[in-house]
Amino acid sequence: MYSRQQRGFTLIELVVVIVILGILAAFAVPRFMGMEGEARAAAVRSMGGTLMSAASMAHAKCQARGCGANGNVTVEGQTVTMTNGYPNQGTIQRTLQSVEGFTATNSGTSRRFAKVGASTANCWVQYNPPAAANAPPTLTYGIVDAGLTNQQPGTAAFNAVLADNC
Repeated sequence: MYSRQQRGFTLIELVVVIVILGILAAFAVPRFMGMEGEARAAAVRSMGGTLMSAASMAHAKCQARGCGANGNVTVEGQTVTMTNGYPNQGTIQRTLQSVEGFTATNSGTSRRFAKVGASTANCWVQYNPPAAANAPPTLTYGIVDAGLTNQQPGTAAFNAVLADNC
């Protein structure tokens, strides 16, 4: 009996596979084009959560050590100055393990962390120490500069506006 073995793909099979991959790419590429802003916005939201966690941990350590509302506490070998029981703007960065991908600057009595590589100047989160005793610190996001102060962090509207500004 005569046996015939196939040793490869025909030209038609290769062309069909290439056409199918081209069609899939035509649908997939536009969906991923707008993901950069969303990724930067997620990094900014993550930095905000990190800032609040670090501030709370320093606050707890200060209370445990009895350093007072405006004293100092040592975190990982760094001296952190407290204002109303929480880290001040000058030393909040010392409570963070890394600020890679962000540029930290003082903005009045606050510390602003801007995302490196952002498409606008409104891609940042700002740590605001408490203005009074027994009050927690607050965060301000770059959408304030975009004139959208009524958006609440964590909502879909907030996330969309922040992504548009990053």
